[in-house]
Amino acid sequence: MHPQRRSKIIYWIATGWLALGMFSTGIVQLLQMEEEIAFVVLLGYPIYFLSLLGAWKLLGVIAILLPRLPLLKEWAYAGFFFAMSGAIFSHIAVGNPVGEILPATLLLVLTVVSWYFRPAERRLIFDHQDV
Repeated sequence: MHPQRRSKIIYWIATGWLALGMFSTGIVQLLQMEEEIAFVVLLGYPIYFLSLLGAWKLLGVIAILLPRLPLLKEWAYAGFFFAMSGAIFSHIAVGNPVGEILPATLLLVLTVVSWYFRPAERRLIFDHQDV
């Protein structure tokens, strides 16, 4: 298989799973389901944080799936990275078992893989004079 084709397949698989994971958790957070409220309170965050995080996740999914808009995509990937690394750290800080940490870890890995394998037309290109 051609390396460019392989990279595109890896990108779309990772991006599809990432979008599904962020979309579904974003919806759960926006709906403020009881289990999610208990979870966020256990981690030490206010309940209103769910609305903010859920909205950001849905907007991030839209940004990474839409064509073009490379700067917006970079922001979305950065947001996903910060949200998931923060979730992992939060779980570790309160002593949650590994099983509680795995979903955020999987979404963090999918974020990095999707970002790394994104096609050229989805990358932010800087002119060397811009730096």
